[in-house]
Amino acid sequence: MENFNEQTTIQVDRFLRKVIQKFTSDKEPSVFTDIHVRISPESGDVMAFDDDDNEITRCVVEEWINSPLEDFYDSATVLLRNRINEMSEAVEGICLLKPFSFVLEDEDKEHVSELYVSGDDVNIIGGDIMAGWDKDLDSFFEMLMKD
Repeated sequence: MENFNEQTTIQVDRFLRKVIQKFTSDKEPSVFTDIHVRISPESGDVMAFDDDDNEITRCVVEEWINSPLEDFYDSATVLLRNRINEMSEAVEGICLLKPFSFVLEDEDKEHVSELYVSGDDVNIIGGDIMAGWDKDLDSFFEMLMKD
């Protein structure tokens, strides 16, 4: 998996701080439940949208312009998750109704992965919540069929 340069990390951090800043206040929590992060490996655009598809903020990550990486979204997912994890205290302080999540999407608004999920009693950083469950269910079913 490709590691991105320091400038990319700085740009992603600045982007995430802008998102956090938009939802940090003493007001009642916003009714949004997701922050949709869309990235484009062609233009390098990184954009955040609310549930109603209103733009929250955007930036351009120069290293991502015309990215040649075949695993671009996988690499970007790892970086975004790591940066959100580093900022988790600030992320938990944003005024959104819980549970809320950061969702990574491609430029066609197709779901790529969950970056961060926060609820009243649980925080999930990265990974698919249901990952591996199909194998567990298959094993369980096989065990039941043997009896």
